[in-house]
Amino acid sequence: MDTSNNYNSDNGNNNVRSNRELAQIPSVEEVLQQAELKALSNRYSQKMVTPLVRQVLAEERKNIKNGATPSAMADIKKKCMTLIEEEYQSFLRPVINATGVILHTNLGRAALGQAIINNSLPVLMGYNNLEYNLLPGERGKRGEFTERMLTLFSQAESSLILNNNAACVFLILKVLAKGKEVIISRGELVQIGGGFRIPDILRESGALLREVGTTNQTNLSDYEEAITEQTALILKVHQSNFAIAGFTQSVDTRELKTLTQKYKIPLVVDQGSGAFLLTRQFSLEQEPMVQDIIRSGADLVCFSADKLFGGPQGGIICGKKEFTNRIRKDPLYRTYRVGKMTLSLLQSVLLCYLQGRTLQDLPLWRMISLSSEEIKKRCQSLARRLRNEGIPASVIEGVSLIGGGSLPGKTLPTYLLGIKTEGSIEELDRNLRLSHPAVLGRVKDDYLFFDPRTIEPCFDKKLTELIISAFYRKN
Repeated sequence: MDTSNNYNSDNGNNNVRSNRELAQIPSVEEVLQQAELKALSNRYSQKMVTPLVRQVLAEERKNIKNGATPSAMADIKKKCMTLIEEEYQSFLRPVINATGVILHTNLGRAALGQAIINNSLPVLMGYNNLEYNLLPGERGKRGEFTERMLTLFSQAESSLILNNNAACVFLILKVLAKGKEVIISRGELVQIGGGFRIPDILRESGALLREVGTTNQTNLSDYEEAITEQTALILKVHQSNFAIAGFTQSVDTRELKTLTQKYKIPLVVDQGSGAFLLTRQFSLEQEPMVQDIIRSGADLVCFSADKLFGGPQGGIICGKKEFTNRIRKDPLYRTYRVGKMTLSLLQSVLLCYLQGRTLQDLPLWRMISLSSEEIKKRCQSLARRLRNEGIPASVIEGVSLIGGGSLPGKTLPTYLLGIKTEGSIEELDRNLRLSHPAVLGRVKDDYLFFDPRTIEPCFDKKLTELIISAFYRKN
């Protein structure tokens, strides 16, 4: 029996059906005209969204050719929105930090706050005297006044501003110790987030590592026995992001200074966290302060500007002018210098310190200084609003963290707003992460917790609105 005609007929019918179904696929323009896609185009730009819509429609076309049923517009729209969300998850946007981690490295570390931004805005909106001396009307030095403020505040002879503390450590070692030995305690060979390792920086700078002591025990004689004609400097690294407890011994800056003076070699301290205030006044363990390290005899101290200093990302070197001048003259110094935005923000932060306005104008210290009772009242207010909307909210005791590689393991007492649902708490958490602004809390024991310590009070109303929206979107 000849079946070829039947086969050709079936094949033809399939092709007709496939072409008819392919014709049902909406055009790129039709999809972009959907309200939700219009909103995303306005947020990210149509030029960025259009290729992703085309990608979804191409996948739809492929599926139909393989025998799948055409998707409805609602399904196509949902696929487009999901893909756009995935592609743009790294798009920089505001986050309400409800984690209770004050210096959250993944969320930009120190919040700058409205006062700092307002003070810097006039400088940043137009032209400014970045490298111009207004009095004589001639070219000036970048960051000169900000560095003078740092010098005054740190009680050092001179200061330098670079783009981060890793750059500070690298340049110090390259300029002062290239091809020679740097003595460091084994207990201070730290690694911080992002893979920054002291031994790696030493190697890249051209300096040679000379380890002394053990992980938990290093004394003054260990350092002295390691000093040779090849010794360039002694490097002391503050253990700012971890702690060793138990049978421990280390050598402080003052003791090391007697040794470096005896052998006429520099003493460099990587202080890391950049503390200038007494942290024990906030019921925290005392973090070494930059000015105290200078007074103890360190020739150079370097630290991050965006940790306990409370400023923008940057690295700062304070110390003896003979060494900072050598670093400034190095060809690589220019590659690590900062621009007008960082300098303007640092200038505003320094004015806060010098004018005694840190608790008022710097979010970092304002958050640290909040009492648990103040936080409890805010939690109770937030919980009432949510319960009025039918959302099960409770207030429980908890702890806040400093974070950012500062005061490891040290906590502050706080109160937490907790939400528990009958459904998936992970889904609620995800909905809040994808809201605008994004909200990050802590998921634990089937609760989603929010710590008001790290939320500016002006965001309390917005936070409740976002929680309500995410909660009912979830259900």
